[in-house]
Amino acid sequence: MTANRYPARGRLNGTGPIAVIDIGSNSVRLVVYERHARTPTMLFNEKTLAGLGRGIAVTGCMAEDSVQSALGAITRFKAVSAHIGVRETHVIATAAARDAANGPAFVAAVEEILGVPVRILNGGEEAFYSALGVIAGFWDPHGIVGDLGGGSLELVPVDKGTSGPGETFALGGLRLAEASEGKIARAQTLAEEALATYQWPDLGPGERIFYAVGGTWRSLARLYMERVAYPLHVMHNFEIPAADAIAFCREVSVKDLSGVAGSEVVSKQRRSLVPFGAVVLEKVLTAMQADKLIISATGVREGLLYDMLPARMKLQDPVIEAAREFALLRARSPEHAEELVAWSDRIFGALAIEEVGQEKPLRHAACLLSDIGWRAHPDYRGEQSLNIISNAAFVGLDHAGRAFLAASVFYRHQGLGDAGLSPVIRQLFDGRLKERSRMVGAMLRVASLLTASMPGILPRTGIKAEEGLVTLTLPKDLAEFDGERLRKRFTQFAKLVDCRGEIVVSDS
Repeated sequence: MTANRYPARGRLNGTGPIAVIDIGSNSVRLVVYERHARTPTMLFNEKTLAGLGRGIAVTGCMAEDSVQSALGAITRFKAVSAHIGVRETHVIATAAARDAANGPAFVAAVEEILGVPVRILNGGEEAFYSALGVIAGFWDPHGIVGDLGGGSLELVPVDKGTSGPGETFALGGLRLAEASEGKIARAQTLAEEALATYQWPDLGPGERIFYAVGGTWRSLARLYMERVAYPLHVMHNFEIPAADAIAFCREVSVKDLSGVAGSEVVSKQRRSLVPFGAVVLEKVLTAMQADKLIISATGVREGLLYDMLPARMKLQDPVIEAAREFALLRARSPEHAEELVAWSDRIFGALAIEEVGQEKPLRHAACLLSDIGWRAHPDYRGEQSLNIISNAAFVGLDHAGRAFLAASVFYRHQGLGDAGLSPVIRQLFDGRLKERSRMVGAMLRVASLLTASMPGILPRTGIKAEEGLVTLTLPKDLAEFDGERLRKRFTQFAKLVDCRGEIVVSDS
């Protein structure tokens, strides 16, 4: 009854909630997503490090205490899912369940608890969905995806939205720790021998990118972030030069991680596995002669959901769709936000401003996000918008693109000076993107003052640029919308594009 009396206004209705229960060799996790979407948003996320893969290399079976821990977690996950109102549940299991002699009995127990089938992924399927998770979460990924779990490592090439054949190696953190009897030198030998059989794809210069998937590698990256005092604690699309990553992996490939500076940022349950994850990562990066390591927060679960989408949704830009959702949930007028996109296209077209790579979709996303902070105090709308955007669970853009979006909307609210711009954001993007964000912010300032962030005016304006003059034309019946402050803002924008600016009222 409470839900009927107070319906959620901060959620998007549709095909959800959707639950994915991921039964891995180290963790058992429930993630509940809001709905099927190009950018699925988490409603709930919980894991238990049951360690199902522990001991399989020696005994061939999952340990009874690990099985009971996993079943207890799954029982709770069912109750939580029912409480949330989950409409569909997908259950996947990986290396431990498929390799252990008591795997079938365990899977039967899980199915009895949940009342839905468990899909046991083979190594190829696990690699396929990991690759799809990266395809769903990155802008035009190309390189090698590696998914490190407790029991296995999957490697699969990706390029232009497609994945190649995957291959599985018995190099998961738990399995490698046991096979090496906890000895780092032995683990290094085992990893090197296993990877020697892999036929690395022929990647050109600048394309030797390794996308790292899995909790152990994310923990390793978190430790690296702490070491270099990286300003943004967003793991997805965090980039490390391969040479730096190799050197760091060698440094943390130690018997006891507690002796490594900053190791407290790694959870106690993960610390014993991080050195073995570092061993595998160092051998992978070295063998493929990698240029760059990129950390992915999307993997098998997101790949599974992406695979369920209709073809038209797979073609959507994830950044734009996430920004559109923010506009629907937070903007004064989502219709005005869409008008901004089209209006900015006309302006950039008239001025013949070149956009390369992801710059055009980023501009569109900035338009959609421009008014999400309007409920804050006027003095803090820019700061609040910046904080929301810089820390949002976006996929499909790198940290420089995230900074561009945050700065563009900051400038739209706070003016074009840098005094209040977060030093965190300043460190994340270069001169071109920074100047482009100021340009977009100035354009948004013109639109917000002209329209009061409401729809119906922008489509009726004219934009023309010739011989160093950019002109904004208002129809006669909108003449009263002209004013000194509007002209000042338009002049500011024109200067940023090396033009003079003029506002005129049409005679007709």
